[in-house]
Amino acid sequence: MNTLVNWFSQIGSIVKFGLLSIPQRRGSVAATVIGIAGVVVVLVGVLSIAAGFRRAMTASAAPDSAIVLRSGADSEMVSGFGRPQVRLIADAPGVAQGPKGPLSSAELFVIINLPKRSTGTDANVPLRGVEPAATVVRDNLHLVAGRMFEWGRNEVIVGAGAAREFAGLEVGSQLKVGRASWPVVGIFTANGGVAESEVWTDAAVLQGAYNRGESFQSVYTRLTSADAFQPFKDALTTNPQLNVKVLRQSDYYAEQSETLTRLITTLGVLIASLMAVGAIFGALNTMYSAVATRTREIATLRALGFGSGAVVIALMLESLAIAILGGALGGALAYAGFNNFQAATMNWQSFSQVTFAFAVTPPLLIQGIVLASVIGLIGGILPALRAARQPIASALREL
Repeated sequence: MNTLVNWFSQIGSIVKFGLLSIPQRRGSVAATVIGIAGVVVVLVGVLSIAAGFRRAMTASAAPDSAIVLRSGADSEMVSGFGRPQVRLIADAPGVAQGPKGPLSSAELFVIINLPKRSTGTDANVPLRGVEPAATVVRDNLHLVAGRMFEWGRNEVIVGAGAAREFAGLEVGSQLKVGRASWPVVGIFTANGGVAESEVWTDAAVLQGAYNRGESFQSVYTRLTSADAFQPFKDALTTNPQLNVKVLRQSDYYAEQSETLTRLITTLGVLIASLMAVGAIFGALNTMYSAVATRTREIATLRALGFGSGAVVIALMLESLAIAILGGALGGALAYAGFNNFQAATMNWQSFSQVTFAFAVTPPLLIQGIVLASVIGLIGGILPALRAARQPIASALREL
């Protein structure tokens, strides 16, 4: 027991001396801290894009909500139903009932072009036709300006993200769709979800504007509970009158976000990995400098009985401490610079713009600290081994 306590005491003493000597080599230490901070900023910043996009795509998906598409469709754009199929879906077991009937909204999804505020270039924006139950099926929808559109009239409400990103969507403005003008009468939020990227109107009115007859592309439903999903799905997929694909909304939006989040994550990890190589060399330089300036000190400690293992562990802990400082600095800078930064990007499944906010989440900050720690440990191991293996006699003779 005493031997173990002595060993830890040796490590503590060496670490203390090492940290107290940092002011004498502050230039190399500062360079290492900044280099590691840069790696963490890049990693966390890029991955926050994927996290924010994923959050926007899934924020509107309640566990007791489902979406029904035509079998084989991977998005609403390539799906389609007629009025008879929509009625069968609404009457399926497991669909919750409201005062005015089933909580089921058959919807139409079209793409319109609107100019971006930042660049003036046109971008694809979703225009969604909904039925009255839509506001209950998506119970996180809240009007923050204006009013709800009137059913049967050429009026629209706009998601807060779309209003922020695209020109001409303020309350009171006129949205030109085809030959008609649609007054913007309200702006809504949806808990930061993908619906905030959309423009909504009455499905029946949109069908007439686009000569769609009584066709729809998807059906959104609210179920009696999350456990009702499987009976609901089984009832629809085994009905010979239907040819459908039934998904929980959370699963559907997760699929929609998969391509982009995988691409962003891959690029982020690749860029951060390349930068990490440079940061490792910076850590090596710092720790070799530390060993070089403390050669006689370390040799003296070893001559007094300090073990080589204690020297190695202590120097690696010193390198780890410097790296964690860089990681913490990088995490703080990433949070300050990227968290809630508003942006828009293409959803490649629907070929429409999705507005979202970057999300610097606790797991991303932890990843950044872990990466910084790995850089510090790798950068410290070789200098530590060199210090422990150097002959005591020759080290004591060095100036």
